Amino acid sequence: MQLVCLDLEGVLVPEIWIEFADRTGIPELRRTTRDEPDYDKLMTGRLGLLRQHKLGLPDIQKVISEMGPMAGAKDFLDDLRTRFQVIILSDTFYEFAMPLMAQLGMPTLFCHKLETDASGFVVNYHLRMPNQKKESVRRFKELNFKVIAAGDSYNDTAMLGEAHAGVLFHPPENVIREFPQFPVTMNYAELRNEILKASQNI
Repeated sequence: MQLVCLDLEGVLVPEIWIEFADRTGIPELRRTTRDEPDYDKLMTGRLGLLRQHKLGLPDIQKVISEMGPMAGAKDFLDDLRTRFQVIILSDTFYEFAMPLMAQLGMPTLFCHKLETDASGFVVNYHLRMPNQKKESVRRFKELNFKVIAAGDSYNDTAMLGEAHAGVLFHPPENVIREFPQFPVTMNYAELRNEILKASQNI
């Protein structure tokens, strides 16, 4: 029994914080884990910026609902789901991702949660568990699944390494250089072919 685990941002949808930063004109919100490896520091800074600019969760969800998946993402995912069980493993938040999940046909998503106050401002975030991408793959293996994983960046490499087969999708050059053990794909046709190839070899 085989299971495919996909990252969300950069694989199926645009980077949510970068898109939100561009649409609101707040460049500081473009910072991601590529810029700040300390996730708590990164999120604390983001929450402070949201409150400073008086942006609540409804404002963020409105922008996200207008974003849409990446071109070709839904067709790729629909095809993949006819062949495999697919689970999206992401470090985003349900409150951000659900408008995009609706546009992708509501695939199964494991991610984190946000906490808001009575005014709709985001006051805290709650990780489902530390290293949840890698740990989820480990648990799937314990359930006797053969796991193929695909992602685009540093925070996916532990998941790719834990899986029976890992594939990079449109990664930055530094990730390609630092993780030469993973095949690199640059579009959905290549990713689909690499997943099918891996399914024959695991």
